[in-house]
Amino acid sequence: MKRDDLKGSEERMWALMADRAEAAGDPARVADIDRRVWDLFGETWAVMFTDLSGFSRQVEAFGILHFLQIIHEHKTLLDPVVARHDGILIKQEADSLMLIFRRPQSALACAVEMQHTLQAINVARPPETQVLLCVGIGYGPLLRIGDIDVYGNQVNAASKLGEDTAKANEILITRAARDALTDDSGLEFSVLEDRIPGSTENFRVTYPMWRPKA
Repeated sequence: MKRDDLKGSEERMWALMADRAEAAGDPARVADIDRRVWDLFGETWAVMFTDLSGFSRQVEAFGILHFLQIIHEHKTLLDPVVARHDGILIKQEADSLMLIFRRPQSALACAVEMQHTLQAINVARPPETQVLLCVGIGYGPLLRIGDIDVYGNQVNAASKLGEDTAKANEILITRAARDALTDDSGLEFSVLEDRIPGSTENFRVTYPMWRPKA
């Protein structure tokens, strides 16, 4: 998709939002604009947010250049993993990634391989310089503006799970993502006590941790 096409999509979205603001007080017009927005931009995707655990402490201890090095390093390591599972990088903000996948199975398989990739390099590192990944996954209807951004309840829930709730090496998923899985590959799911806006129930995924080959 050309950048001009993405720009056009973004401009169309915000033009419709301006129309919606002007239509306040006219429910029928607002409903019509909402229908147009979903017709133009509504799609169903699995969405993943990743974050690195303990990064503020690392910056304080090792400085901003170490921070930038780890950001570069972890993305370089994870890009091929994302490509193998047909993920699309929508946005990177500091040590956080936002990705989308057509199928929740792909997102979950990617998350496990991402964890294994980083766990493998951590073996040779002291604890204070290990790259520790947190992952949150949602699935459902969202508004996709080209490859610029996505919006929706499952987007918000996945963000909260990946960036605020998950601990190092954890993969957390929403109820919608769990229900949409057709093959869990023998993974186990335990209910989280945490209540996350945008998702009625959420799960911690138990997966085999990486181990060196004998």
